[in-house]
Amino acid sequence: MPIKKRTYLIKTKYGSFSCVFELEKDMGGYVAEARDVQGAVSWGKTLTEAKRMIAEAIEGTIETRAISKAEQQGTIRIARRASSVAAV
Repeated sequence: MPIKKRTYLIKTKYGSFSCVFELEKDMGGYVAEARDVQGAVSWGKTLTEAKRMIAEAIEGTIETRAISKAEQQGTIRIARRASSVAAV
């Protein structure tokens, strides 16, 4: 029996995006993908949770790209600190 895919329009603070939801056989729950936002993929135990999680993934992807672009253009500067890992 083929796994059914469903498409829903997901509203975010950056607009609405068409997302594909697919039942996940092995883990249970739903895998979600926003095909118009490269890299926006998520999962949820229920369809409601998967919808919420893909909205967060879309917003996070868009924000990350905007920050990266602003940093490349010199509009903002991100202070990076070297982290040290202590040997045990």
